[in-house]
Amino acid sequence: MCVANGTIATELLPILHENGEQIRLASRNPKPVSYAQNIAADMLNYEQVAAVVNGSDIVYLLVGLEYSYKVWQRDWPVIMRHVIDACKAANAKLIFFENVYPYGMVKDKITEETPFDPVSKKGTVRAAIDTMLLDEMRSGAIDAIIARAADFYGPRCTDKSMPSMLVFSRLKKKQTPQWLANADVPRSLTYTPDAAKAIYILSRQPEAFNKTWILPAASSPLTGREFIHHAAKYMHGSNKVQVIPKWLVGFAGLFNPMMKEIHEMAYQDEYGYQLDSSKFEQTFGMKPTPYEEGIKVTAEWFLQS
Repeated sequence: MCVANGTIATELLPILHENGEQIRLASRNPKPVSYAQNIAADMLNYEQVAAVVNGSDIVYLLVGLEYSYKVWQRDWPVIMRHVIDACKAANAKLIFFENVYPYGMVKDKITEETPFDPVSKKGTVRAAIDTMLLDEMRSGAIDAIIARAADFYGPRCTDKSMPSMLVFSRLKKKQTPQWLANADVPRSLTYTPDAAKAIYILSRQPEAFNKTWILPAASSPLTGREFIHHAAKYMHGSNKVQVIPKWLVGFAGLFNPMMKEIHEMAYQDEYGYQLDSSKFEQTFGMKPTPYEEGIKVTAEWFLQS
């Protein structure tokens, strides 16, 4: 097994360990894990990627790059090409943990059959690398899975997560929780322990490969206001919601590069979206954690951390 550091890896590593898997943990700056082989590797260097992948049976591609369109456009195609080629050389299977950016704005539920129609620069990059992998899968050159998740929340999830930064962290500081663009439309979120459990399930099922899977996401997603209501209840804080208007994010983007990147994706918060994970649930018998239960566990973790 070959994985990388990050939010989902944090949840996946104990599952791999509990199931007796031999783990090789690779990233540019690996955080040592006692029960894993820890290797420093630059994903932009093919020789290093190939060395890490060599001898692995399953590769989990869980890389997180700087949240920048220019960085994604420059680095993601290179990383995907390197990982695909290294897996082919090692005869290793690949599981790519992916987002829903390639789908763009979708009024109906997002399923595995939803066509790519990106409306953002970052979505266009993700659609291109997904297509690269899908083409290899269709040709029979590699056994792989694209496992899709919404933006996520959960315990131990402190980085690259809007619910963590705008809701749980602010409630812990006794500050008013915030939501982007629109707090009154339903918006799917993926619970990180569910995502990790699901991709491990996929890795153990030969019939799961060479397909795209929507990872478990609770049906009837909450609005931002409802999400904050539950979080505030369990963190004993204010359930008042401070909505950050889209125009304000855009204005801040004139001076702050990160806000510019966030503004591009604000359509997800402005209009919301819903994932349909029924295919996964029916195939593997795993039900997603209900939102209130996941929010409760996450809130308790933030209060204790």
